[in-house]
Amino acid sequence: MSRRAYPTVLELVGNTPIVRLDRLSRDVPGELLAKLEYLNPGGSVKDRIGLAMIEAAERDGLLRPGGTIVEPTSGNTGVGLAIVAAQRGYRCIFVMPDKMSQEKISMLRAYGAEVVITPTAVDPHSPESYYAVSDRLAEEIPGGFKPDQYANQANPDAHYATTGPEVWEQTDGGRVDAVVVSVGTGGTITGVGRYFKEQGSQARIVAVDPEGSVFTADAEHPEGPYLVEGIGKECWPDTLDASVVDEWVRVSDRDSFLLARRLAREEGLLVGGSTGSTAWAGLQVARGLGPESRVLMLFPDSGRSYLSKFYDDNWMIQYGFLERKTLPPAVEEVLRFRRAGHDVPDLVTVGSHEKVGAAIETMQQYGISQLPVVRHEVLDSLADVVGSLQERALLERVFRDPDALNEDVAVAMQPPLPAVDADSSLDEVYEGLSGPNGAVVVVASGGRPTGVLTRSDLLEFLAARRSRVQPS
Repeated sequence: MSRRAYPTVLELVGNTPIVRLDRLSRDVPGELLAKLEYLNPGGSVKDRIGLAMIEAAERDGLLRPGGTIVEPTSGNTGVGLAIVAAQRGYRCIFVMPDKMSQEKISMLRAYGAEVVITPTAVDPHSPESYYAVSDRLAEEIPGGFKPDQYANQANPDAHYATTGPEVWEQTDGGRVDAVVVSVGTGGTITGVGRYFKEQGSQARIVAVDPEGSVFTADAEHPEGPYLVEGIGKECWPDTLDASVVDEWVRVSDRDSFLLARRLAREEGLLVGGSTGSTAWAGLQVARGLGPESRVLMLFPDSGRSYLSKFYDDNWMIQYGFLERKTLPPAVEEVLRFRRAGHDVPDLVTVGSHEKVGAAIETMQQYGISQLPVVRHEVLDSLADVVGSLQERALLERVFRDPDALNEDVAVAMQPPLPAVDADSSLDEVYEGLSGPNGAVVVVASGGRPTGVLTRSDLLEFLAARRSRVQPS
């Protein structure tokens, strides 16, 4: 009896389906199509380049048996690389900026990878940036290899060889009016765009960029922080060939997240924020076309890594992306009570580029044990809060190395403190303060940080409120 040949997981990379978006298409004259790249085995389009970059390194002798893969990643490329590494016996170390979701970090560790977290709020050329840290690790570790998705031409080549031809075949020879792709490394749009143009396609190649990214920054829309993950950049990568792009569309965090949530609830597609950006841009492009038009969008990743972020209503409210249906002013009441009994400002912060010693002096001055770390003095949104300093961790760091007092705060900071909206109920602020790292929460109003509350603040408020209602 003959045995059936089953594929390995690596043979499942690619050949993702295209679906019709009937409900979303009601908003535009023509038809919207989506290629579901998150149905790759690792959950994103990055599976394609993870496999391609490792196979290229093996062919070129850059990665040998027993070697170590070191890569700066926002999460998805790490998963793609980790799947290949698991199959072929490589060690993996991934360096991630601290704005990435905890789910992404946990997912990489689930594949057996080691994860190193670096501060987001540093210059790309800083020795503490995730680029520089990955460079250093790859050089120091024997057998270390850095694929470098931002410069590795196996990245766009993989999309030219697989993604582009797939889309062409699935759309009956490229019979679409536009192809819409969100841009991070630029590999996907470069490979697909080159393939389409070489076939003589007249389809517009549309690039999607988050507000704040360098790709579409100008005097009116300067570079700055943004919350959507995996796309946009603070410098131009070598893997992006901008000559294939016919049009750029800039998308806000708010539009990205709201449309991602809409895709889950209306189309049954649980997608990531970058997919929300892609879909929003696709709608804008389609609105300018006729009733017989077709717009194809590449949906890069799923929403499984964002359940604690933009799929959570409280998170959306904290960042000002949703309005609360009921507005009990409980947290604001606690803040007012705190102001009446303390001389400490509502919000004491420290800049990421100040020194640890100066931060400790600030903590001692105000008698506080945890301090939000910010990008700059003017705080426009919670995205400007990039980390925190915590007394216990600082003590350990300075005790082991007194020179740590002269380090930048960005090097010593921990993840950002939990946040609650100023209109949150006491139940929600209690939840934020009762977790293992929840001695302090940041209070936000309309997505902008306005104060902090501690466990002792809440205790004092509850005790005072109880004493006011006790019978005489």
